[in-house]
Amino acid sequence: MQGKISLTPQDILEREFKIDTRGYRLKEVDQFLDEIIGDYEQFYEIIKLLEKEKEDLLKEIMNLKQELRNVKMSVDIAKTEDKEITNMDLLRRVSNLEKFVYGKTGKEEEETE
Repeated sequence: MQGKISLTPQDILEREFKIDTRGYRLKEVDQFLDEIIGDYEQFYEIIKLLEKEKEDLLKEIMNLKQELRNVKMSVDIAKTEDKEITNMDLLRRVSNLEKFVYGKTGKEEEETE
């Protein structure tokens, strides 16, 4: 949002107009610029508040995502604890771990023996 605003309150305040005999009344121009400065100050305050709120919400999202991961992990653990683990399940798990650790398939093991 800040990239879309090209002037700062200070830029508007320091702007000088040429005085011409047929030009605008200086007092009117100054009053208008005072209004613009007030608006810009409000814009910057709103932007700061929204940026802070955005940061807070992003932090909260990250915390909630981490909490969700932890809950899912707890649910998965609880599900496996509820099931009866048989010897066959354990043998399959050990076999898969061996394949992963040693990087061998059943065919490669037969060839090496």
